[in-house]
Amino acid sequence: MVMKPFLLWPFLLAIIFPAIGQKYALEKSTITFFSDAVIEDISATNRKAGSILNTQTFEVVFSVPINEFQFKKKLMQEHFNEKYLESEKFPKSTFVGTITGLNVATQGVQSVSASGKLTIHGATNPVVIPGTAEMQAGKISLKSKFVIRLADYNITIPQLMWQNIAEQVEVTVDFTYKPQ
Repeated sequence: MVMKPFLLWPFLLAIIFPAIGQKYALEKSTITFFSDAVIEDISATNRKAGSILNTQTFEVVFSVPINEFQFKKKLMQEHFNEKYLESEKFPKSTFVGTITGLNVATQGVQSVSASGKLTIHGATNPVVIPGTAEMQAGKISLKSKFVIRLADYNITIPQLMWQNIAEQVEVTVDFTYKPQ
């Protein structure tokens, strides 16, 4: 009879430690960008990102395969990959940083920000990205909308195309993580 309380320890540890901190893997991702240009708006969606979130250190990393952005027009997709983002030379975009404002013990929507280094087209810049986090049913959803300037990432717009492509694009991120 004395040994029975010790049998509860593994069960209690399994309940307590995930709440303290653990790694979450990306279950579902959607990244879109929108360019509001004079002649034509351009948008694309990518659902192939990979990411890990550590809820003990609040470190987050993600990688986005550039050639997985899908456009409505095939020619736009070709130009995006060949002329602007040069996806063969720079196959992915990455972010490495930390999230502040996230409390994994709190259910519901929280205001958060991610600060770190964003790499696109071989150029890396420090960024602070505002967003929201939602804890629900053991999963974490991170959402954000922010603007990047193409020149900051060495993406040049040919003089002939200045009316077709905006100098900055709006990026929307919607990630859902599950415990790893």
